[in-house]
Amino acid sequence: MYKISDEHGEFLIRLARKAIEGYLKNGKEIEPPEDTPQELWEKMGVFVTLNRYNVPPQRALRGCIGFPMPIYPLVKATIKAAIYAAFDDPRFPPVEERELDSLVLEVSVLTPPELIEGKPRERANKIKVGRDGLIVEKGIYSGLLLPQVPVEWGWDEEEFLSQTCWKAGLPPDCWLEETTKVYRFTAEIFEEEKPGGRVKRKPLL
Repeated sequence: MYKISDEHGEFLIRLARKAIEGYLKNGKEIEPPEDTPQELWEKMGVFVTLNRYNVPPQRALRGCIGFPMPIYPLVKATIKAAIYAAFDDPRFPPVEERELDSLVLEVSVLTPPELIEGKPRERANKIKVGRDGLIVEKGIYSGLLLPQVPVEWGWDEEEFLSQTCWKAGLPPDCWLEETTKVYRFTAEIFEEEKPGGRVKRKPLL
């Protein structure tokens, strides 16, 4: 995986907004632009997050969906994730056109998930808030939280693990069980400063 440049991060943010606007207009997924940089055709995981502008972070979320595994070229995955986040997140009603001017977009490009090996009790020592995102899997249950989430909520590593278990629909202490798999990943995150505004890289540490 190559390092995402600020220019390419801005390209992905603009593309995500165009994808939502295009779906509102035509009900269809747009095609990648002809000027898409060659690097963005590499397969990577990505999440698109929609937040309400000028609302405290704990209440700002308006949609967030993506692909943790690199199954699509990044340009196509971003288009799909943007549409799913806007219209198919089961926690929220579909985004309406009148909302677009009050939403800020965030794109997180993910590294491939890495299984955390070793004893379950040591897992908290092998992750770092402000660097890692987490995936918890057990049986048919799975949950993911992006690296920015524990920073925004002020969690430590153990709380982060517990909250990811909860996201998966599992007991919050399931990360201490041998049968639970925990994966970590990192992300390069880009966001609009205001709806449709300047794009910046989002630092976590």
